[in-house]
Amino acid sequence: MSLLYLDLSSLIVSITAVFGAGVIRGYSGFGFAMVAVTSMLLVLPPAQVVPTVLILEVLASIRLVPQVWRDIDWFSLRWLLFGALIATPFGTYLLATVPPTPMRISISLMVLAAAILLIRGFAWKRMPGKAFTLTTGAACGLLNGGAAIGGPPVILFYLSSPAGVTVSRASIIVYFLGIDTMSLAMATLQGLTTPKILLTTALCLPPLLLGIGVGSRMFVKADHQSFRRHVLVLLMVLSIAGLFRSIFVL
Repeated sequence: MSLLYLDLSSLIVSITAVFGAGVIRGYSGFGFAMVAVTSMLLVLPPAQVVPTVLILEVLASIRLVPQVWRDIDWFSLRWLLFGALIATPFGTYLLATVPPTPMRISISLMVLAAAILLIRGFAWKRMPGKAFTLTTGAACGLLNGGAAIGGPPVILFYLSSPAGVTVSRASIIVYFLGIDTMSLAMATLQGLTTPKILLTTALCLPPLLLGIGVGSRMFVKADHQSFRRHVLVLLMVLSIAGLFRSIFVL
């Protein structure tokens, strides 16, 4: 049995993966792409998974933005996105010249070490200034263009800052909307958003919205300390998953 280019088993796996990733996204503000891509690649080819997940990422952010609009730290977000915009082309150059597997392994190890440091209590006493924020954004752009891993530096940036969890989550959500919109625009220009991709996306949209709703309600009920701990643990798990994927998946 097949439906819109998907057999029944692939459809069930995809819907389940998107729902679970949507719950994580609604709760933490990030993590959707890593969870969805890793799961959907078990049953679908990368050329179908990556553009689908990219579109769903943008839709997920749009779904969440109205809820968090008043909590965004616009000063830091502005400089993070500006740095990412400037540095992404250089990251793309690295992608063409440096083997991606060693880059992904190094990044996963650095993120894992930083997450462990934060869960042990490291934190800035005040919000970083313009120079450090711009540098962090540039690092995100390099990593996003070079290894498609542009989120962890921003997540660590906010979680190590004195910004509250509500402000951090809101700013992370809008940051992902910015970089994902840039990536989606480039993918569309390259002809990757085909009718097949759009149909797959349409099938996955209802479980995405349902998952985000569940995750958002979980965030409302969570206390600040448990939220921070859960997000750091999630970041560590994703880093370890990235390591295994880089080492064992050809």
